[in-house]
Amino acid sequence: MTTTTIAGFAREGGVGVETVRYYQRRGLLATPERPNGAGANGGIRRYGPEDVRRLRFIRYAQAAGFTLEQIRELLMLDATEDRTRVNALARSQIAALDARIAEMVSARAALTRLAEECGAGSAGPCPILTAFDAA
Repeated sequence: MTTTTIAGFAREGGVGVETVRYYQRRGLLATPERPNGAGANGGIRRYGPEDVRRLRFIRYAQAAGFTLEQIRELLMLDATEDRTRVNALARSQIAALDARIAEMVSARAALTRLAEECGAGSAGPCPILTAFDAA
């Protein structure tokens, strides 16, 4: 079994060492024990392929918009194979993403309209700055 140090582990997971430590403090990742003595590992914690898989899962779940608490629940559900709850969490996240997308589409349309008005070069303050000042 190939193992790596925390720096290698973080690199394989696409995060920084401090992110790994943060996930450990939050209970999302285990902190490996230090080996005793000054053998081949020299008392350095080592991470294996399963640790990397879990770290990547956390990253991908965050990219999908899940909170760390939701990710903790997903990780616990992985052990129980409760597909009904996982499906419910996924559908809830899809609805939240749809709402954010609708918000962004609306904001994009408003900004496009303001940019066109600003580009028209009429006299007076720029409509973009006026709109943001009023917000």
